[in-house]
Amino acid sequence: MLTYVVQRIALSIVVLFGLVVATFFMIHLVPGDPVSIVLGGRGSPAAIADARHRLDLDRPLLTQFWLYISHMATGHFSYAFTLSAPVGETIGQRIGPSAALIIYAMLLAMLIGIPLAIFAALRPNGWLDNVIRLGTTFKFAMPAFWLGLMLALVFGLALKWFPVSGYSGGVGGILRTLTLPALTLGLALATVVVRTLRSSLLEVMQSDYIDAARSRGLRETRIIGKHALRNSLMGTLTILSVNVGFLIGGTVVLEQVFQIPGVGSLLLDAVKQRDYATIQALALLAGAAVVFASLVADLTQAALDPRIRLAGR
Repeated sequence: MLTYVVQRIALSIVVLFGLVVATFFMIHLVPGDPVSIVLGGRGSPAAIADARHRLDLDRPLLTQFWLYISHMATGHFSYAFTLSAPVGETIGQRIGPSAALIIYAMLLAMLIGIPLAIFAALRPNGWLDNVIRLGTTFKFAMPAFWLGLMLALVFGLALKWFPVSGYSGGVGGILRTLTLPALTLGLALATVVVRTLRSSLLEVMQSDYIDAARSRGLRETRIIGKHALRNSLMGTLTILSVNVGFLIGGTVVLEQVFQIPGVGSLLLDAVKQRDYATIQALALLAGAAVVFASLVADLTQAALDPRIRLAGR
């Protein structure tokens, strides 16, 4: 197990280094002078020189890269001129709502998707299975922003169960202000969980050890819950880790719909104002989150299935 863990961590470090290189050259590949673009072409020579110094663009390329890695390791990114504040400080103020939204959405996706997948697998091609598959197909074709608006209209404006905008901290505040956007993201991810887990369950249910469990007279629900579900969750964990990027992208839209002050809305504002330093830091943060989620999924799969560890050798 230790060898497998070291291999996966080493591979993740290599991927992260490639991500760091890509985000570093992002600002250098922008057509024209990025400082002039950020300042709107109206900066004086002194202001442009000061901006280039703050962004370390007046140094040799290798020195810039070393400073970029050093600042990234300590959490001190560049300077956001459009916000007149350090990028790291700005992201630190905004990352809490987005992280809470993503975690909440993943929990809802599992709470909704796993039971539905089990119900569908218990009676394949039955009426309940057909209803669940039809519902997931309908939801898969539904835009997230439209669903968010409909949930806000029904549960926010009509029933007044939840607020339709804003964010509050704490468990109570998160449950009150993030339920509608988290449900919007969670339902989209639950669709993928249901389809993936149902297919895995149906495949596992054809295995010999499942036939042996049935021959002992075990109930079908116990066979699925105790024996089949553990092996079937492997593919679902992979899907969840891959879709972290989808969840991060979903926050960009939903934070605008529900007026949540997170990194998604910060990214959209940075794109509008061409704040390349903020875009650079957010791209690196999003990529690192996907890499970390993939690493956690791989290690979890190895802990659940010894065959993965043996294959890694």
